[in-house]
Amino acid sequence: MKIFVPGRICLFGEHSDWAGGYRRVNAEIEKGHAIITGTNQGLHAEVKPHPTKLVIHSVLEDGSRKEPYEVVMEPEALLAAAQQGGFYSYAAGVAYQVMTHYRVRGLEIDNTLTDLPVKKGLSSSAAVCVLVARAFNRIYDLKLTIRGEMELAYWGEITTPSRCGRLDQGCAYGNRPILMTFDGDRIDVKEISVSKELHFVIVDLCAEKDTREILNRLNRCYPFAETPLQRDVQECLGPINTAIVAETEQALRQGDAARIGTLMTRAQAEFDQRVAPACPSQLTAPVLHKLLNHAPLQPHVFGGKGVGSQGDGSAQLIAKSAESQQQAIEIIERDLDMKCLSLTLRPGRRVRKAVIPAAGFGTRLFPATKAVKKELFPVIDRHGRAKPVILAIVEEALSAGIEEVAIIVQRSDQKMFEEIFCTPPPIENFNKLSRENQDYCKYLMEIGHRITFLSQEVQEGFGHAVYCAHRWVGDEPFMLLLGDHLYGSDIDISCSRQLLDVYERTGQNVVGVKRTPAREVQSFGCVTGTWETPDAVLNLSEFSEKPTPEYAAQHLQVEGLDPAEFLTVFGQYVLNPKLFDFLEEHIRLNMRERGEFQLTSCLDRLRQEEGFLGVVVRGRRFDIGSPDAYRQTLWDFRNAG
Repeated sequence: MKIFVPGRICLFGEHSDWAGGYRRVNAEIEKGHAIITGTNQGLHAEVKPHPTKLVIHSVLEDGSRKEPYEVVMEPEALLAAAQQGGFYSYAAGVAYQVMTHYRVRGLEIDNTLTDLPVKKGLSSSAAVCVLVARAFNRIYDLKLTIRGEMELAYWGEITTPSRCGRLDQGCAYGNRPILMTFDGDRIDVKEISVSKELHFVIVDLCAEKDTREILNRLNRCYPFAETPLQRDVQECLGPINTAIVAETEQALRQGDAARIGTLMTRAQAEFDQRVAPACPSQLTAPVLHKLLNHAPLQPHVFGGKGVGSQGDGSAQLIAKSAESQQQAIEIIERDLDMKCLSLTLRPGRRVRKAVIPAAGFGTRLFPATKAVKKELFPVIDRHGRAKPVILAIVEEALSAGIEEVAIIVQRSDQKMFEEIFCTPPPIENFNKLSRENQDYCKYLMEIGHRITFLSQEVQEGFGHAVYCAHRWVGDEPFMLLLGDHLYGSDIDISCSRQLLDVYERTGQNVVGVKRTPAREVQSFGCVTGTWETPDAVLNLSEFSEKPTPEYAAQHLQVEGLDPAEFLTVFGQYVLNPKLFDFLEEHIRLNMRERGEFQLTSCLDRLRQEEGFLGVVVRGRRFDIGSPDAYRQTLWDFRNAG
């Protein structure tokens, strides 16, 4: 299994993590607020289980291999290794925490590439810790969310001599900005979606700073300010920082690079005036200010500031464009002999395509399905219009802003589907239609131009059906809708749009879920996890395909739900195309479940490797997969909304 963990850069709010922690003692201290994001560089590794040891292979700068580091997976040995300090101590510290809380064996990590500068305010040590936490989580399926990996990495790092801040392990969230709020021991995380590309330059100032001295001096200003200097520090890291971070969050969402540059310059000026005097030997930072004031840079950047604990470690600049980003790097490396990294924040990729599998036989509806595909069964919508099920599903996708739809069909059935969307009725029949229905007929033909029919030659399971769309989808996120479910929203936003809104905000895989009584749980896919937003968005820790009530009661309970209630799959997903890699592997290796290639196990692997959110849809699903369900749907769908 391959894993990449980026470094972490604090765009705004450095020091506010530990400062906000003092609210445990003094509630009048402002909460800490910081915006961080992952870098484009980081740690690359291949990981696999080991029967008895933690083993780490790494590469030297000249490309040669170091002797592997090994420690026995026993708590005493891991703790001793963690307390020795150094690069490997971070891995041992996390492994110690894993052994304390979980039953695992060993782990072998091959660190194939590290392109992240160390000790430059980019949280290289935190990246190591997150890498090890993520490796244990994925190899042993510990069912940790990204937040859980972040917490495990933090406790692993403070098992070592390191005294990292609480925002360092935010690199677990990858290359997307997040807002972190620190209130005593509590941490809240909110992801920020940028609307335009933003181009940053990260600069290694090639100088030195003493982070321990900085933290030692600044911590003397807490928890109670007794001098004007201490009040200045608390004011800067508290209310002033809160205001700047709030403005920056809006600027990031709007893609306003110029505003971000102005806020960077303002944040640095406030820090220099109020905080630097508390540790002048380290925070006067002449090298940092030489860079920020370098005249040839000014035409290419909107502003800049220090990074991490500040001082002469690293700096960040926001460039005016991608071209300016490159020009700024050339100027800095040529004039100042400093090393640079580029960082580009990009908007979340818009979901344009939807896939609807409709190639099944419909066994439970036999013999009706011998004559008519179940996806073509008639239903009546809330406007009183009779239509085939597949049309209602396509309209659900299009109502959410989807541009193109692929319907997976058997080749022999394709003509029946084309009759609906691509073939107008004979002119004599068209003329018999009311003006309203003639307009609707034209509307159907317009929809047909946005539909592609893909063939599933053999019926090898739901996962196989979805895989048939892999070339058509390409390297894009896509929506997946079930061909035997209808949907009705309880609010003005369609069910599909509710999922897409969460995807566009977070960039993570999303599945719609609904509350379901225990007696029905074995008829649906079921999920569990921890709430990101109570009763709304769940960070998933497990998918289970049609579990028994006993298994659900033991493994799938969700905090806040009645013990006799579970969250089941709604029938709508927004998925990363990496899913197709897992489906292809199952098909190539003939990895079948109950004789077929299933989707659920691949979804669970996608969850392990990338994270997965469950959205409690404010709406209803209507199943047509069995006679009784279809009969009930005929009534309920007509009266929905």
